[in-house]
Amino acid sequence: MSNKPPYIADGCPDPKLSTLAVHAGEDRLKPGYAITDAIFCAATYTFPDSQAVLDFAEKKLAREEYGRYGNPTEKVAEQKLAALEGGQAAVLYSSGMAAVGGLLLAKLRAGDEIVLFDECYHRTRQFCKQELGKFGIITHQAPACDYDRMEAAINRNTKLLVSESPTNPHLSVVDLARFAELGRKHGVETIIDATLATPYNVRPLEYGIDYVVHSCTKYLAGHNDLLAGVVIGSEEKLAAVRDLRGILGMINAPHNFYLLLRGLKTFELRIRRHNENGQALAEFLASHPRVERVFYPGLPTHRDHEIARRTMRGFGGLLTFQVKDADWRRTADVVDRVRIPRIGPSLGGVESIIEQPSLMSYHNYTEAQRNAMGIHDNMIRVSCGIENPEDLVADLAQALDV
Repeated sequence: MSNKPPYIADGCPDPKLSTLAVHAGEDRLKPGYAITDAIFCAATYTFPDSQAVLDFAEKKLAREEYGRYGNPTEKVAEQKLAALEGGQAAVLYSSGMAAVGGLLLAKLRAGDEIVLFDECYHRTRQFCKQELGKFGIITHQAPACDYDRMEAAINRNTKLLVSESPTNPHLSVVDLARFAELGRKHGVETIIDATLATPYNVRPLEYGIDYVVHSCTKYLAGHNDLLAGVVIGSEEKLAAVRDLRGILGMINAPHNFYLLLRGLKTFELRIRRHNENGQALAEFLASHPRVERVFYPGLPTHRDHEIARRTMRGFGGLLTFQVKDADWRRTADVVDRVRIPRIGPSLGGVESIIEQPSLMSYHNYTEAQRNAMGIHDNMIRVSCGIENPEDLVADLAQALDV
C-alpha cells in the first residue's frame, strides 16, 4: 500500500521527509480550491439516498458517517503521519496517553501479560500496573535496555513488549533491531513510544517494530497548542485498534487536526534546529564545573551513544542534567534564573521549556521512590526549542554561574 498521494508518486517517486510533511495525504485539489485542508466541524454526515447508505455499509464508498468514526481532516493527518513514519496506517487519538491506552486495550485481555522497560513514560507504567491490573492483565518491568532480563520475563501469556526510545528523562536508547527480534523470537508484538525521537531521527517500523506511538502534542505538532496522540503500523494490525477507538470515542477535535497539519508542514525544519540546540547545550553542560552529569545520547559519555550514533539521524532537543552538590532548593534556583526557557511540563514545542522533574512530574512520589527511579532532586530537564543555540547556552551559563 502506498503512503503517497498519486501526484507525489507520479512526479516524485521517492519523496523525502519535508516533501512528505508538506504534501502526503493531501488531495491535489481541495474543497473551494484552497491550498490548505478544510476543517470539518460535523458530527453527522448525510447521504443523498438509500443506495449510498448501502454502498457505504458494503465498503463500496469511502466517506464518513458519524464523527466518532472519522473526520475528513483527520484522515489527511493520519495519512501524513503514516507516510512520515513509513507505515501503512495511523490512528489518531485525543492525546498521547489515549493512544497508548487505546492500543493496549485493543490488544490485551484478562490473563495476558506485558513486559515494559522501567524507563517507559511513568503514566504508561502507571496505566499498565494500576488500570490494566484491575482486569487481570499482569505487567512485568525490566531494567531499561536489559534485553536478557526482558527475555527472562517473557512466558506463554506474554502478548506485548513495550518501551520508549529514547526514554524520558534519562534518554536511554533502545537497540530497536534487538528489541524487535526478541518479539519475533517469542511471537510477541512490540511497541515503541518514539515521541522523543520523531520520524526524523529514527523510524522504528524499519527495524521490525509492530507499533509506533507518538504524543503528537510534542514535536509533531510542535507549537505547544494542542493535545493529540497517534498509533502507526500496518493496516491489518490497526483495524481492531481503530474499531475500539470508535466504540470508546477516544477521538480528537476538528480544529486540532487542522493545527496538527499546519505544524507538520515545518516538521523537518524544526527538528533539525531541535537537534542542533540539544547537541550544543549538552556539550556546553558536559564541560561546566557545576554540572555533575548530562543525559544526552549525542554525547560520547552516554551509555547508549554507540547505538544512538548507528541508528539515529540526530539526538533530539531534550536533555537532562544534574547540578553538582545541590539539594532541591539550589537546583530550583538554577531553574528560576533562566530567562529564555519557560518553566512548565511537556516538551517538543518551538519554545524552550525547563523543569525540575522531582517538583513537576514526580512531586507525588516520596524521595525514596524518586531515587529508586533515578529521579533525583538535583536533576533538571530542558526541552530545547528553536531559539538560537548560542542564546540558550548563554542563558544556562548565567543561570549556573552563581
